[in-house]
Amino acid sequence: MDYTLMHKDIPVVDMEIPADVGRIVRLSNLQTPNHLPLRINTKFGMNLKAINAWWIGRSIPATRDGLKAALETLHISDTSMLLEKCYGLSLSDQYWICPKYSGLKWREINFFHNNFSKDIGEILFGHKTDPARINLMSPDNTSDGWLQKKWIIVNGKRVLMKGSSGVYQQEPFNEVIASTIMQLLDISHIEYTLTFDNGKPYSLCENFITSDTELIPAEHIKETVKKDNRDSDYTHLLRCCDALNISDVRTKLDKMLVLDYVISNEDRHYNNFGFIRNATTLKWSGLAPVFDSGTSLWNNTPHVGSTLECKPFRKSHVEQIKLVEDLSWFNIDKLDGVYDKIIETLAKSSRVDQNRRTHIASAVMERCKQIEKLQKK
Repeated sequence: MDYTLMHKDIPVVDMEIPADVGRIVRLSNLQTPNHLPLRINTKFGMNLKAINAWWIGRSIPATRDGLKAALETLHISDTSMLLEKCYGLSLSDQYWICPKYSGLKWREINFFHNNFSKDIGEILFGHKTDPARINLMSPDNTSDGWLQKKWIIVNGKRVLMKGSSGVYQQEPFNEVIASTIMQLLDISHIEYTLTFDNGKPYSLCENFITSDTELIPAEHIKETVKKDNRDSDYTHLLRCCDALNISDVRTKLDKMLVLDYVISNEDRHYNNFGFIRNATTLKWSGLAPVFDSGTSLWNNTPHVGSTLECKPFRKSHVEQIKLVEDLSWFNIDKLDGVYDKIIETLAKSSRVDQNRRTHIASAVMERCKQIEKLQKK
C-alpha cells in the first residue's frame, strides 16, 4: 500500500509498504527533508535501510516480557506488523503514515486527542481477549522497552502503566523513590506513583510529551556529529547538542548523573534519556525531565550496596560521577527524612523484607554522603 510519511500535518516522503510485510520497500517524492526523523536526516541519509531501521525501531522490542504469548494471540510473527494497524502513531512523537489519497488528517486519529483501543495493552499484560474483536488502533504498538507496559487514559490524561521483573519486583517502587529524591533535590523529573493489579505492583506516570512536542532519544542525538577521537562519549554528546543549538544541557545532564549515582542506576542507556523539540518548528526545548529510573537500588541482586556497572558514559558510577563539573547545587540537608521515605515506599512491597529495606535506605544515604565529600573537594 502507498503511504506518505507525515510529521503531524507536514508531508515528508512517500513510501510503499506491501500488505502483511511490515517493511518499507520503496521511497519517492521527498518533500520536506528537514522533517525527516533526526537520525535519517543527519548521519545515515535517506535510504531504504536507514528508514526501515527507524520504522521497525518504532515497534515493540522482541525482548518485551510476555511478547511471545501476545504474538500467538494476535496470530502474527513480528511486532513490526502492528505498525501499519495504528498508522505508526505514537505518544512519544508526531510521525505517522497517511494512506495515499485517503484525505486522513492527524487531528482525526492522533492518540493525544482521540481515544484508543485497550486491546493490545490487555494482551501484552496477559489478559484474554476475543481475537475476532481485537482493535489494533493503539499507542501500545509503538511502545519501547522490555518491561510490561501499556497506555491508559485517566481523567483525560495519557498515563503509562509499567510492570516489574525478577525476584523483588522493585522497579515500580524504585521509580517512586527516585521521584522523591529528585523532588527534594529540585531535579527536573517525571512524577511516578504506585498502583497494584491482582497483587502485582505497577508504576504510573503521565505522558510529558504533548501534541506539539516530541521526545528525541539521546541515541539519535549522538549520531548527528562525527565523533572526534579526542572526545569522550560524554563530551561528544555535549558537542552534538551544541551543533543542534540545544542549550543548558550540561547542568541538567550532570544532575541526572548525580541521581544515578545516588540510586545506583544500572540502565541509563541512550534511549533512557533524551531531548524535547517542537514537531512543527523543530525548535529544541532542551533535555527532557528525568524518567525511567526503575532499574536501580540493586533491584535484581541480593547484595545491596555492591558495586554495579552503569551507563551511558562510563562503566562504573565512581568513574562516571567524576564527569560532573559542578556540585554546588547539591544540598544533602534537603534529603532529611528520605531514609524513612525509602523504607515507607518499599514497605508496600510483599517481596522486599525489612532487612533489605533498611540496607537499601542506608546504601542510598551513604552514596549521598559520598556526593557531599566530592562537593567539598
